[in-house]
Amino acid sequence: MTSPTSTTGADAVDAAIEAGIDFDGTPIDSAKLELYKQVMVLEGQRQRSGVTNTMRSRIVRIGAKHIPQEQLNQLLTKAGFAPLKEKEIAFYYG
Repeated sequence: MTSPTSTTGADAVDAAIEAGIDFDGTPIDSAKLELYKQVMVLEGQRQRSGVTNTMRSRIVRIGAKHIPQEQLNQLLTKAGFAPLKEKEIAFYYG
């Protein structure tokens, strides 16, 4: 089996999951794939609280991996989002 062609970008993981092949070319265990699919079905059925809430959550979750805390906080505030909450700071930067 061959690995997916790209390991970058937002769709790379989804493409690998769909192919059932990890980035190193090894097959993803069928039990892991099945559990993932079950949870994604549940997530697909969940009522959403609003687009801007989801945007902020994604910005914080992903941004914390790439942007220092103070800078992310400033960017959130400048864009009109609520600043980082104490629990987010503790979870992502603690």
